[in-house]
Order: sequence, then C-alpha cells, then structure tokens
Amino acid sequence: MITFVARKNLDEEKYNACVANSIQSNVFGFSWYLDQVTDNWSAFVLNDYEAVMPVPWKRKFFIKYAYLPFWILELGIFSKEIEDENEFLIEVFSEFKFVESRLNSKNSFSMFEAYQQGRTFQYISLNDPYEKVKSGYRRDRRKDLNRAKKNDLTEKWDDDPMNLINLYRDNVGKRVTKIKEQDYIRLHKAMSICIQKKVGQILSVYNKDGELIASGFFTKFKDKVSILASATNFNDRKNGANTFLIDRAIFKYQPQYSEFNFGGSSMKNIAQYFYSFGAKTENYILIRQNRLPKLLQIFKR
Repeated sequence: MITFVARKNLDEEKYNACVANSIQSNVFGFSWYLDQVTDNWSAFVLNDYEAVMPVPWKRKFFIKYAYLPFWILELGIFSKEIEDENEFLIEVFSEFKFVESRLNSKNSFSMFEAYQQGRTFQYISLNDPYEKVKSGYRRDRRKDLNRAKKNDLTEKWDDDPMNLINLYRDNVGKRVTKIKEQDYIRLHKAMSICIQKKVGQILSVYNKDGELIASGFFTKFKDKVSILASATNFNDRKNGANTFLIDRAIFKYQPQYSEFNFGGSSMKNIAQYFYSFGAKTENYILIRQNRLPKLLQIFKR
C-alpha cells in the first residue's frame, strides 16, 4: 500500500535508509537535502518504507501542486528492487492538480505515456585512467586547456561558497531571470550541508591577477560525481577557464569514482559542449500533468 506522508510525519531514519540503499540512490533524495532546497515536500511511501517517492510542492490559490525546484538534478522513486512504478504515478496524479517532476534514469513506466517527456543528461565513465579519459576530449577542449596554461590559470579547491554564488548571480543569473534571491540562499544551504556531510566540494579557477573567473560545486556520492552548479565570467570566455575547471575535477575524482555527470542538459548547444569531453547520453523522464481549472492553466503552460 502506498501512503502519502507529510514531511513532519516521516520516519526520517527509515526514509533516509531507503534512499541510501536504493538502486536509484543519490544525494538529492535525502531528507536533509530536500529540507534545504524546497518550499515544502512530502513523500509517497510503499508499506514500511520499502520504496519512497519524495515530491516537492507549493500552494497557490489554495491549490497544491508539485514543482521542480532549482538545485535538484534528479528525484523520482527510490527502491531496493524495481517496484510497480505506475502505482506511484497514480497516487501522485490523485494528490496534485498540477505535476511537474524530474525522475531518474532508473525509473520507467508502462502507463501515462502522454505525460512523459524525454530528457537527457551527459556523463563520462571514470573507470579508465585520467590520461585515457582525456584522450577522448575533442580538439576544442584541448585548445582550451592550452589557453588555460598560457594564461597561468590556477585551481583552488574548497573555496568559499559565496564566491561561486556571486559569480553565478553576476553571470548565469542575469540570463536566467527565474532564479530569485531565495534560490541563491537555498543553493548556499545545499552546498553547506553537502560540505558538512563530505558529499560536496567546490573548485574555483583564478587568473594570474587573483581574479575569480570560474567556479563549480560537485556532489560526490557512492560512485558518481555530479556538477550541481557552475559559472564562468562571461566577459572573458577565451581563456579556457570552464574547460580547465571541468578537466581538473575529472583529474581529481577519476581515481575514486566511476562516473562524472555533467548535470544534464537537453539544450543542444550545452549538450554539445559536454559531448566535446567525450560524454555519452543517458535518458530520464520528466513527468508533466495539468489538471488545474481552465482559468489557472494559463499560468502553468
């Protein structure tokens, strides 16, 4: 039996144990992470926490709806064995009038095809030695690394999280206007708790004048490293800084981890940049359903 359980009523120990031991396990499903980055969240729980599906939600005009928060790369269903995942969506669609939820690559459904949208993320295997991984970089990335060397760029691990946030706000944030100040506060909280729990790390890149020109935050969990957020100085994009940032992260993490996740993008130009590192594609599902009253549907198109 699947039960919808409010955050305050969850058995945190059982819930987090289910996420930790699941075949879909990732940082973003833990209660301590969701608490930092969502307005509200609850979970659909199968029996005695045999499987769980956390769902971030908001309320507007007295209507509760599931939404996609910033700083969550994947959620979905977490289970030790593959369950009848259709049953979870039945419950989700029954609970919420509007649903927009990013699942993970191990979730699949034989029903509700009309509400499924295919999405992709890019990744590279780290099972080979660094030099072999690097040999898969395309020519442009090699040129960027040469530019970085000529410009005397340096890496700084464990930099101040606010340096990344300020760089992100001044560059990416000016183009992605949906990101509000509250979202930056939540990003800082997410990075801080991941660093505290030793599942996250910041790498920054500085030029020879000591100016921050690129920075990224990486989550580290089990065998996978993922880019949660990264930014570069858009006023100086010919120094190879972003390529240098990613390359230094790959170099550092290759001995300990087996997969490097670029954070995912279905935007062609961004995906192509990730492919130039020799990345491959993995698919996941975005679920979207709109049963709002007609007067409100226009706000959620």
